[in-house]
Parts: sequence; structure tokens; C-alpha cells
Amino acid sequence: MTGGPVLQRSLAELAAWQSGPAEEVIDPGLPIVDAHHHMWWRPPEAYQLPEILADTGSGHNVRATVFVQCTAMYRADGPEAFRPVGETEYVGGVAAISASGLFGDTRLCAGIVGYADLRNPGVAAVLDAHIAAGSGRFRGIRQQAQQDSHVGALARAVPPRDLLRDSAFRRGFARLAPLGLGFDAWVYFTQLGDVADLAAAFPETSIILNHIGAPLGVGYYADRRAEVFAAWSAGIATLARHPNVSIKLGGLGMAAYGFGLAERSAPASSVELATLWQPYLDVCIAAFGPDRGMFESNFPVDKQACSYRTLWNAFKRMTAGHSPDERTAMFSATAMRVYRL
Repeated sequence: MTGGPVLQRSLAELAAWQSGPAEEVIDPGLPIVDAHHHMWWRPPEAYQLPEILADTGSGHNVRATVFVQCTAMYRADGPEAFRPVGETEYVGGVAAISASGLFGDTRLCAGIVGYADLRNPGVAAVLDAHIAAGSGRFRGIRQQAQQDSHVGALARAVPPRDLLRDSAFRRGFARLAPLGLGFDAWVYFTQLGDVADLAAAFPETSIILNHIGAPLGVGYYADRRAEVFAAWSAGIATLARHPNVSIKLGGLGMAAYGFGLAERSAPASSVELATLWQPYLDVCIAAFGPDRGMFESNFPVDKQACSYRTLWNAFKRMTAGHSPDERTAMFSATAMRVYRL
């Protein structure tokens, strides 16, 4: 099951699938910072400025976004280690267009997280190149580490095993904090201990756990949801003891979580999504608190589960019992602080 597709349907197919009546927006004035989305142009697939503007402008009060690496627009030539800087250049251009104000008040890609191989002895120069290309918006690195002995990587690119414990990786990782950079950790629930060990070894480095730490629900784990939930919950509780770690609340629309949302004849409603995801969200908020939790769309990947409007309605439903200050933290303030927006 290694090397699976990012999307089960094309973006065009997803647009048609989601063409039914739109939900009414809940609490439309609540400010939102989308802490995690992607952009790419992989002909014939395109999720670029027009597409993300259509989503962020679909009714919720999205004030800013954070772009996270997805192997888009790498340089075609030059030293291999520097080719990912092309992604930062590409996204930085989108951010500059958005900052002009010609396309509304939302500031797209106000924070940029790129890729560099931290095992590379010359990674310091690559990090400097990213910072320069980001024009003041570059905030960190994501070197994907998701691996599980039962399901593989379930990704376009297959990460090396035990990456977060690799000594060469950690030598490169040590360069992040002095540059004011953080690390986005994309791992499966079976690797949460690796993230905790990394956090303990580098207490001055900001680590942001992506997609709630991926409690898998496919393949070997398809019929083990209660077992996975217990192990994942314990891992989340342990990781939350490290104050330099924060968590992104989202990503549950991905196929690997086993909810089967992409296979439905019609997209799930925000009520249905809230019912499915509430137990996971409650564990995360109880462990990390609102001041270390931030909502993410993970679009266009989570577009295979629902529309952007429906997704944020679901998040709002799941936090209806929290105070205004707690909701402000999770919907915008935490992301603004962690990514220095």
C-alpha cells in the first residue's frame, strides 16, 4: 500500500460531486487562519490562486493561510538540494499577489513551510535560500516521515524509515531554531513516540504535529478502530507534555483515516462530519489545550471528503461548547502565534 494517490478523484470530479446545495455558513464573522493547505499545478490537476480563492471566499471569514510543502514547482535544474526552493519561490509569488489586496482581504500563504533534506550536510545553505525566497514569510520545514510497517507510507513520495531518529537528520534539525524556523511533523500514530523523543532532544524548536497524528483506519488497521484510538490517544497525551509541540486539528478527510468519505454518493454534511470526528478532536484539545491547537483545511487533499464551507462548519459545530477565547485561539490566534503571521 506504499505510494498511494493523494486524491481518489480528480479535482474536476470533486467539484461536480460537491455541486449540490451549499450549507448555510455557521458564525460567519469568526476570524479564521487556515493553518495548513497546499497548492499545485500537476497537469491536468490545478489547485492554484483561482481555486483556493474560490474556497477561502466561499463564506467563512478566512483572514490568512499557511502553505505547507507538497513537492510543487521544484526547479527543473541546478543543484538537487536546492530544487525544492522553487516551491517557496512559487508560493511566495502567490503570497505577493494576495498581499496586493486586488483579490480581497484574505492573505494567502502568509506563512510558508517548505522542504529541505535535513540529512544533507550542506542544508544550511538550502535553508538560507528558502528564507531569501520567502520574502519574510518562510517559517519552517516539513520533511515527511510517515511510515508504518503494516501500511507503508500511503503517499506520493516514500519517506525513509525512522527518519526522526536518524543522526544526520538531527544534525540538520538543530539548525532550525537558530534561524527562527519550526518543523511540521507528518507522522502516523505509531510514530508519535519518535516526535516526543525529538521534542525532548530539541526543546527550543517549535514542532507542529500535522493532521492530529494520523490514527489510521485502512489496511491492517481497518477493523481495529478501538485499538488504534486507544494507542493514538495515549501517544497524543504523551506528546502534549512537551510545551514546544503544537497540533493541527484536521486532516481527517484523508482516505487513510478510514471513514470512507470519498466513496459516498454525496458528500457528508457538517453534522455527519462533526459526529464522526468529535471524539478525536476532544482528545486533542484536552491534551494540548486551545492555545496549542489550530484548525487546518488540508485542502485540496481533504476536498475529497467535503467542501471548504462544510469543513469549517463542522469545526465550528465541534467547538460550540468552548468559550469565545478558546475558539479564537483554535481558529486563528494559535496559528498566528506559532507561524508568526
